[in-house]
Amino acid sequence: MMATLATWSPRRWSLAGLAFCVLMLAVALGLEHLAGLEPCPLCIFQRVAVLAVALVLAAAAIHNPTGRGGRLAYGGLGLLAVLGGIGVAWRHLWLQSLPADQVPSCGPGLDYMMEVLPFQEVLAMVLSGSGECAEIDFLWWGISLPGWTLIGFLILALVPLGLLWRGLARS
Repeated sequence: MMATLATWSPRRWSLAGLAFCVLMLAVALGLEHLAGLEPCPLCIFQRVAVLAVALVLAAAAIHNPTGRGGRLAYGGLGLLAVLGGIGVAWRHLWLQSLPADQVPSCGPGLDYMMEVLPFQEVLAMVLSGSGECAEIDFLWWGISLPGWTLIGFLILALVPLGLLWRGLARS
C-alpha cells in the first residue's frame, strides 16, 4: 500500500483530497437540507475550513507541481487549512463537553454579526462559543457531528502530509 501511495503524483493526491472535501460538504449540506439540522456558527466555520482545503487542493490538482517548492507550498497551505479546521472542531467538541451551568449563553446569529461587527470581533465571538454550539443535535455511533468532522479533518490531513512527504522525498 505504501509503495502505491509513494508513486502517486501531486495531482492524484490533490484529487483524492478534493473528493474527500466534496464528500464532507455533501454530508454537511445533506444533514442541513434533508435532515433539517441548522448549522451553528462553529459548524459554518468548519465548513469554511473544508472549503479552504478544497481550494488549495483544487489549485494543486490544476497546477500539478513537479518541483519540490510547489509540493511543499501546496502541502503547507493545505495543512494550515486542515489544522484550522481541526482547531475549530476541537473547540466545538470542548463546548459540547461543558456542564450545562458552564455553557455560554446564546449570542446573535452569524449573519447579524457579520453585518454589524468587524471580522476580528466575529471570529473572537464565534470561537468563544455560544449556547447553540454546545447543543448536541445528532449522534451517530455515540459521536456528535463535530467529532465526525474532527475525524474527517484528521483523515484529510493525510493529503497535505502526502504532498509534503513527496516534496521532501524528491527534488
